[in-house]
This record gives sequence, C-alpha cells and structure tokens, in this order.
Amino acid sequence: MSDAPDGSTVHAAFVTTERRRLTEAVRHLVDAVLTFEDATEEQLGTAADMAEAVARHLGRAPHDDDRGVRARRELEHTDYLPRSPLVGEVSPVAPPFAWQVAEGELRMRGTYHAAYEGPPGYVHGGWVALTFDELLGMANIASGHPGMTGTLKIRYLRPTPLHAEVELVGRTDRVEGRRIVAKGRMTVDGELTAEAEGLFVVIDAERAMEYFGRTRGEAAPAGVDEGVNKDEV
Repeated sequence: MSDAPDGSTVHAAFVTTERRRLTEAVRHLVDAVLTFEDATEEQLGTAADMAEAVARHLGRAPHDDDRGVRARRELEHTDYLPRSPLVGEVSPVAPPFAWQVAEGELRMRGTYHAAYEGPPGYVHGGWVALTFDELLGMANIASGHPGMTGTLKIRYLRPTPLHAEVELVGRTDRVEGRRIVAKGRMTVDGELTAEAEGLFVVIDAERAMEYFGRTRGEAAPAGVDEGVNKDEV
C-alpha cells in the first residue's frame, strides 16, 4: 500500500486483499473484452453468463438501472485514493499508476492498456487530461497546498502510446493566496508527449459543505481553510 501524499497511511477499511484481487481480475476482463477479437459467439455468451453471475453474487442484478450508490465516508484526501480513477488500487477503472513523493515532486509510473485507447494504438486525450488533473492535485496535497481544479491547460506534443511505460512528474510551482499553480510533464522512453499547467483554488468551509455534504455531520475535507471568505474564489 502506498503512503499518502501527506505522509499518513491510506485509509484501509475498504482496501482488502480480496478486493484488490477482484479489481485486478476485472481489469483483465475489460482488456479481454476489447482485445479477444477471435472469440466465438459461444465463448462470448458463456463469458457474459459468468460476468452476470458475478454481478448477481455481489448484489447487482444484470441490466438493472440501479448501478449502486456507495456510502460517502471520505473525510480526508487519503480516504479517496483507493478509489482514484488513476492510482486507485481497488478501482477497476484505474490502470493503475504507482506513485511516490521525492525531492519536492510527485512522480508516477504506469502503463495504459486497451481500455484507455483513443486513436488506434494511442491513449485517449481525455485520459491524458484526467491523468494530469490527478497528478497535479496530488502534487499540491504533497506540498501542503490542496485545492480544487479551476483550470487545466494541456499541451499535447505527440500521441502517447498504449502498452508502454509512462512516466510523470508533477509539482506545485507557486502559491498566490488562495490560488495554487502546479505543473507536470508526461514522458515515454524519455520523449515528452504532453505537459500541463493547472490552477487550483482553496475552497472555504461553507462551499465544502455545499459540495461534499457536511450537513450529514462529516468533517470538512483536509486542507479546507475555515477562515476564508468564499466570495474570494
């Protein structure tokens, strides 16, 4: 399990050995659906029956519009990380990317497979954007300046290939009152494929209540400044 960007241990109540195992199995199933091009109708039908049985086993009837609504118990950024669409160790949506904080930077490493394809053989630009949003947000948490994304500017320099190791570096560039500017780079085999600059904004307690439902008695998200006027955002 990774350490959280702020040095604490990631909340583990939801993260178990068997949930990790199921997550990885689902990732491989998604890849199989997208890449097993010579599958017969019989094979696909059998696989569909098995997948539907798994869904029923976990309390989700196939083809049911009710996809499930989870409890929202996140009190800190670290509680969110296991479900992250990029680094989440129990999120089947995540590739996932490994990460560490070193020398004032947040560094990530991972591989995009078939589920993240846009142009044939390359990563969808939307996933590149999501990656930078997560990278820069986590870098800000690591530097002690968490905030919500205000704007995100990305320069796509060349297509990012699938099935190749991707390296990312993000850091907080500067802090100007309530505004945090972060920058990041994405490389493959030493070649720069994209870079980004994000403007993040610290929100106040009142807006946190509006967004995150503190009316249920939950604590404000870590890093929220209780004394800031929301009109300054």
